[in-house]
Amino acid sequence: MTSMSFVSLVVCFLTGSCLTWANYAPDEVTELPGMSFKPNYRQWSGYLKASPGKFLHYWFVTSQRDPLKDPVVLWLNGGPGCSSLDGFLSENGPFHVNDDGATLYENNFSWNRIANVLYLESPAGVGYSYSDDQKYKTDDDQVADDNYLALQSFFAKFPNFTQNEFFIIGESYGGIYAPTLSQRVATGTAKINFKGFAVGNGLSSYALNDQSLIYFGYYHGLFGEQLWTDLNTNCCDKGTCNFFNNSKEACKTLLSQAFSIVYDSGLNEYALYMDCEGGVGARAYKRSMSHLFRNYRKHWDTFQLLKVPSVTGQTPSVGEVPPCINSTAQMNWLNRADVRKALHIPDTLPPWDICSDVVGGQYTNIYPTVKDVYLKLLSLGVRALVYNGDTDMACNFLGDKWFVEQLNQKTTSKYQSWISDDQIAGFYEQYGNLTLLTVKGAGHMVPQWAPGPALDMFQSFLSNKPY
Repeated sequence: MTSMSFVSLVVCFLTGSCLTWANYAPDEVTELPGMSFKPNYRQWSGYLKASPGKFLHYWFVTSQRDPLKDPVVLWLNGGPGCSSLDGFLSENGPFHVNDDGATLYENNFSWNRIANVLYLESPAGVGYSYSDDQKYKTDDDQVADDNYLALQSFFAKFPNFTQNEFFIIGESYGGIYAPTLSQRVATGTAKINFKGFAVGNGLSSYALNDQSLIYFGYYHGLFGEQLWTDLNTNCCDKGTCNFFNNSKEACKTLLSQAFSIVYDSGLNEYALYMDCEGGVGARAYKRSMSHLFRNYRKHWDTFQLLKVPSVTGQTPSVGEVPPCINSTAQMNWLNRADVRKALHIPDTLPPWDICSDVVGGQYTNIYPTVKDVYLKLLSLGVRALVYNGDTDMACNFLGDKWFVEQLNQKTTSKYQSWISDDQIAGFYEQYGNLTLLTVKGAGHMVPQWAPGPALDMFQSFLSNKPY
């Protein structure tokens, strides 16, 4: 008998849960190509049922501490149309892929050190998730409904974890995914011990994200004094600036110049102070910043004011990743036949890609802001954390700060620094059960670029203890 089998047997006798552990045995991942170390946790990979004919791929890893008592956390990457396995293999998963694309190494700052973590590839058509009819047109509400059904499928498959505290965490467009799904869970009939949600560098309001990016760019030294003066002259009136939906032609033209500096000059829009993989001129994945300045794109396209191709232009080829980011190793590893077999992926599915242009290109955005969703959740007593790496330009910290402030919640803890490893890790303030927090020097993917502080933040949020 293996040690893992012995542990399972002990758990079986102590908890009386022998039958329920067996319910998901077919999905268990017993070995992985390139893994030379022995994990001290269990993991499963398979499919959860969403709406009829839709099957979402999940990868679930138990806590390295106390699986039967530690929280269950759902992790969602954004896009829309990008895979949560990027979060697993590049950010907060228990292991990552070496540059050779063949071997794995342990992540000492994995979030499953203190929690059971469920990674869900959503919506259908993303990663290894699929729909029987191969129709992948969807929208915010449909995604939330499908993810809610997938969660019910998960807890039916893993009934041992129904009593554990449950949290939802989303990144980037997860700023829409996480609160809308949280509302389904908090107001639904499924028996889920839901406690809270968190959003990392999230898109919470299109207007505030656009408006704040211009200020972020200027005060980080990107625009120069002349462009800033021209923007203020043409986009502002009596001290009030409108960079979001200004109708003045001169303002639109100036905003195209500002946007091109952020998007097409060779800067890493996900982490301002990090180099861009591929160097200046690396071709951008056109949908990666498509949520920015949507009100002006037709105007810019008409007058060819942007150097980048139209968002509705030529479809990128399979294998392209967001600009300045190198995910080649993860893609190579996940597309190996032996890895697919170990993860129980059907042979009929196409190669894995980090983002799906098929899904992103047909996606309908419903929520220009999730303000009302937050207000509903906060009224129900749900805990919330809005955190931002403060060097990100895709979903910058200032826009999310303005978003939280416009919720008009009473301040209960003043703006102050927080500490990780005896260093200031960022700043935070609290509004009752809502925390707004920055991570110093981190970009869009906080667990990837500030793994130690991210783990400390994660632990404080789950335990509801001071940062």
